[in-house]
Amino acid sequence: MKDLLRLRTSLTEEIEQILNEQIKMEAESSATYLAMSSWCDRNGFDNSAGYFKKQSDEEREHMLRLFKFVSDMGGRAVSPSISNIQVEYDSFRSVFELALQQEVAVTQSFNRIADRCQKAKDYVTFSFLQWFLKEQIEEEYVARRALELFDVIGEDGTGRYEIDKRVPKISYENTYEG
Repeated sequence: MKDLLRLRTSLTEEIEQILNEQIKMEAESSATYLAMSSWCDRNGFDNSAGYFKKQSDEEREHMLRLFKFVSDMGGRAVSPSISNIQVEYDSFRSVFELALQQEVAVTQSFNRIADRCQKAKDYVTFSFLQWFLKEQIEEEYVARRALELFDVIGEDGTGRYEIDKRVPKISYENTYEG
């Protein structure tokens, strides 16, 4: 029976498993960004709260895109359970530091999946991943620029207010794409 089921999908068990792990990672990212939004909201950083809510929505969309791909390929997409999401942060800056760390980890994860796809000669999945790899360029760029605001503006006086005001305006669209 298992062999027959495996014939219904072109995904190897390994690729299906790592895609499901990525689905979970995206769900965790979505939940983390939502927690960051809540923290910012509770601490008076309304613009950043909105920014992190939008990031949460994007991560959920990424999760669903991966989920649909696994299902469409005849694989078994797993709806992940999420727990132990951090809800308190040491500072406004630490929220953005964690956001950047999270985006770098997601990029590294997608790179590992792309590498496994090439080794497995799964060029269909490799091609599918290209959208995510390109998306991660933007995600990391925005996270870096947001964190850099703390160094450029500083947190003293009205600094955090100014940072909060500028975070939603960071955009990748107008940068050079080589």
